[in-house]
Amino acid sequence: MAGTACYGSWGRIMRMRFEAGAEEEFQAACGLLIDRLVQWAGEQGLPMDEFLAEATLEYRHRATADGRLGLWEPRHVEELLLSWLPQQVIELPGEENGDASGTLRTLLRFLNANQLLDPRGPALQDSLAAVDTVAERYPAAMADRTRWGLAKFWMMTAGEQGVDVLDERALQRFTDRAQRGEVAYDQTALASIMQRRLTGRALSGDARAEPQLPVVLPADRVLRRRAEASVIVAQLRGLAEWVGREGRAVTAAGRLRMGDARELVDVLGTGDKTEGVRSSADLPRLGLLVEWAKKVRLVRVVKGRLYAVAKARAVLDDPLRLWLRAFDACFELRQALIGAHSGRHVESMLFDSFDEMLEDVLNTLYSLPHPMPWPRLRDSVQLGYGARFQLDGDSELQHRMWFKHAERDLRSVLDVLVVLGAVERDQGMADAVFLEADLFDVGPERPADMPPEFAELLGFAGAAADPAAARERERRLRQELTAGPVELLRLSELGTRAVRQRLLAAGRDAPLVGELVQASAAGLLGVLAEDYDPDAARAELDGWLLARGERETALQQLTDAVRTMAFRTRAQAMLDALSAALPGGEGERLLRALRGDTLLAPLALSALMHRELLSPLDMTEAEHLLMLAESLLQLVELAGGPGGAEEALRAQGPEIEDAVAAALNSAHPDRAGLEQLRQLAARTLRASAAHHGGVRGRGLSARRKGRKRHR
Repeated sequence: MAGTACYGSWGRIMRMRFEAGAEEEFQAACGLLIDRLVQWAGEQGLPMDEFLAEATLEYRHRATADGRLGLWEPRHVEELLLSWLPQQVIELPGEENGDASGTLRTLLRFLNANQLLDPRGPALQDSLAAVDTVAERYPAAMADRTRWGLAKFWMMTAGEQGVDVLDERALQRFTDRAQRGEVAYDQTALASIMQRRLTGRALSGDARAEPQLPVVLPADRVLRRRAEASVIVAQLRGLAEWVGREGRAVTAAGRLRMGDARELVDVLGTGDKTEGVRSSADLPRLGLLVEWAKKVRLVRVVKGRLYAVAKARAVLDDPLRLWLRAFDACFELRQALIGAHSGRHVESMLFDSFDEMLEDVLNTLYSLPHPMPWPRLRDSVQLGYGARFQLDGDSELQHRMWFKHAERDLRSVLDVLVVLGAVERDQGMADAVFLEADLFDVGPERPADMPPEFAELLGFAGAAADPAAARERERRLRQELTAGPVELLRLSELGTRAVRQRLLAAGRDAPLVGELVQASAAGLLGVLAEDYDPDAARAELDGWLLARGERETALQQLTDAVRTMAFRTRAQAMLDALSAALPGGEGERLLRALRGDTLLAPLALSALMHRELLSPLDMTEAEHLLMLAESLLQLVELAGGPGGAEEALRAQGPEIEDAVAAALNSAHPDRAGLEQLRQLAARTLRASAAHHGGVRGRGLSARRKGRKRHR
C-alpha cells in the first residue's frame, strides 16, 4: 500500500470562493454543491430549481467583487433577483417560470445547515428577510425588457415570433433576417439595453477583485486618540470655529477676502506666504483646507458668505469620525490638489485618472507586509498610465515629461496624505520581495503572492510589447533600489482603517484579525483555511480561544466542527488550519491524538503525512487503508461529485479497480461515501469496457443539457 498517497489531492479543497479565472475548479465545486443541494432540498421538502441554483452561484462567482458563495448581503439578494437573473435567464413563452426566490431561500438554508455560510456576513434570518423584501418585485423585473441582456433580448424576440431557439438552423435564419432589418422588435427596450451596456456597471467577472491579506488594527479608542493628534483634524476644526454660524463674506468667485485669508493663515498655521499676495487664490495650503472643509461638509457658501454647517457638530466632536470623513474627501480634491491654478502648472495624467489611480495606490499599500519603496511604486504607477493612455505616437522625451508631471502630482498627493496621517514615510533599504526580477515580466497570470492592486498597477507589463525595454527598466530600478536607502511608504493604522472601510463598502473582502471572535467553530476554521496566512491565523485563533475561557472545551468545539463537516476536502483543510495555528507542538499533539479517533483518523493521518510528521513505515495496514479510502473520497469530491468523478477515477489508470476494492475493505467512517465510490467505480469500469474510455459530459454542462431555461 506504499503507493496509495498518489491518489491524494492535497491543497485543493471544496472552497467557497474561486479566482475569476479558476473556471474548472469553480465548475467542479458548483456541480458538487448543486448535487448535494438538490438531494438535501428533496429530503427537506423545500423548493429547488437546479438551473436557477446554478445561475445563483454563478452570479456570486462571476459578477461580484469578492465572489464569496457563502456570503449574502441584502445588496447581493437584490442584484441577483432584480438584475442578474432578469439579464441572464431566458424563460421562453409557454415555459413554466422558475421559483428564483424559493430556490435562493433553500440555498441559504442549505449553506447554513452545512456550515458553509461565511461568518462575516449576515445571519441566516437576515438574509432570508432580504429575500422576502425583494421577492415580490422579481416577476416584474423578469418581465422588464429594459433589464434584459442583449443576447436574452434577441432570444426572447425570436421565441416570441415562433422561432425554435433550440434549433440552430432556425435561429441562424432569424439572425440573418434581423441583420437585414426584416425583424420587428422593441426598439425602445433595445436602446435602453445598449445604453446600459455603454454607461452602466457590467455584471461580469470584470467586477472581481482578489481578497486582501488580513490586517491587525487597534481599537477605535486608540485610533480616536491618534486622529485627535492629526494636524489636519485640528485645522479643519479651527476653520469651522473661525467661520462660525455668523459666517464670513466671500468674493463673487466664492473665495475668502484677502484680509480674512491673512488672519486665517495665522489662526491655522498653514505656513502660506501672504506678503505681496493680492488674492486668497494664491494661498495654496489655505485654499486646500477651505475646499477640504467644504467636501467634508463642515462649511458651505450661501448667498455670498461662508458658514459653518450646524449639523456638522457631531462630526467635529468625534476626531475619528472627522478624520475618516477627511480621508474620504481626498478623492474629491483633485482640482484643489493637482489642478491647474496658473499657466505654470500643467495638468498631468494623474489628474485625468485621479480617482482610479489613487484608489489603486492606496489598495496597493494596504496589507503589504513590507513598506513599499518609492521607486517601485513610481515605476508601477507609470506602467499603470501606459495601460490607461495611448502613448505610442509620441517621442520618448515627451513620455518622460508626462511622467515627470504625473510624478510631481503623485508626490503632492502623498504629501497631503502624510500630513493627514494616512501614510507614513521612512528611509531604509527595500525589502527583497521588491527586488524580484520577474515583477515586470509576470506573464498573463498574476503570481499568487503579488498583491492584486500591485499587479493592476503593473498593467500590461506582463505582456510587454518590448521585453528588452522591460528588462532594461527593471535593471535600472533594481540598481536604484540596491544603491542605498530609499524612501519607504506604508499606510498608517488610521490609513489602514480608512482603506479597509472603503474596500468593504465596495464589496471587497478585507479580513481583520479579531473579527471572527464571535464566529462559530466551523465558520472560524473555514475562513482560516481559505483566507488567512499562518501568522494571522494564529492570532485569530488565539483571540477566539481566549474569548471562550475554557481552552479544552473550546478545542473540542473546533474538532467537533471538523467532525461534522460533510465535505471531506473542506474538513481536511479545517483540521490542517487548526493544527497549523496552534502554538508550539500543540498542533502535532492534537493530530497524533486524533489518529485514534474513529471519525477523524483519516484526516489526521493525511495531515500528519502532508506535514512529514509521519512516514508510511510508521503506519499500520489498517491506517494505509484508511488513507487510501480518504484519498479516493476526496478525489471524487474534487471532481465535482458524480458528474465528474467517473472521469477522475478513470484517469488513475487500471489499478483503480484494486484501489477501490481495498478502500471498501477499510474501516473508513464515511460508509455512504464509500458506497457512492463503489457505484461510481462500477460504472467507470463498465463504461471503459463498452466505450473504450468514452464518458458523458460532467458537472454543470451535463446537467444543463436539454433544460428549458437558457442563458
